[in-house]
Amino acid sequence: MTLLFEPQVPTLAKTTRGDDFPVRRIFCVGRNYSEHTREMGFDPDREPPFFFTKWAETVVPSGSAICYPPGTSNFHYEAELVVAIGSGGRNIAREDAEKHIYGYATGLDMTRRDLQLVARDKGRPWDTGKNVEQSCPLGLIHPASDVGHIQNGAITLTVNGETKQSSDIADLIWPVPDVIAFLSALYRLEPGDLIYTGTPAGVGAVVPGDRMIVAIEGLTPTEIEVGSIADD
Repeated sequence: MTLLFEPQVPTLAKTTRGDDFPVRRIFCVGRNYSEHTREMGFDPDREPPFFFTKWAETVVPSGSAICYPPGTSNFHYEAELVVAIGSGGRNIAREDAEKHIYGYATGLDMTRRDLQLVARDKGRPWDTGKNVEQSCPLGLIHPASDVGHIQNGAITLTVNGETKQSSDIADLIWPVPDVIAFLSALYRLEPGDLIYTGTPAGVGAVVPGDRMIVAIEGLTPTEIEVGSIADD
């Protein structure tokens, strides 16, 4: 059999040990902090979590300049704790969830907010608002065996040195073990999957030239600059 074209090279994230972490899929948790849920116009009652997905190729490393994407005039940052899955499973029990985690990282879920809100209001999928090229900046992945399991600690985002988001991982409506238990009941999780666990209140727009830094206590920050508007 002859390949019609060369397959895409897998997306490789970096760990603090210098290893490559092949990214398989990206799952994102929607509205997982109460104050962010309120700022998006919803009641933060503890309903079952919901998820959306992104392509692995949306991952870019800290230190990158990402293009301002076409089709939007309201490009938003969302600082997040990212969980890297190291071993797969289906119907994972909450008490066993941490056994499946390779490590943790800081990250950003960049969003074409105007397109997301139009889709939401019309009852349509969020893909054009969320699944956007270069929209998943990712810091170095820290193995859990080095840093333990992240259950609390400050999470902040600054834009050009000004703090825009500030909360604590302990404020997650659905903590990481719950998220893994829920998600693995819907999909078999596999090594290489990333879970973006939700963002605190304070989301807002950036423009070309802005510099964002996501910091989570105990993890390496993610630093990203917004570049020029994509034209190819």
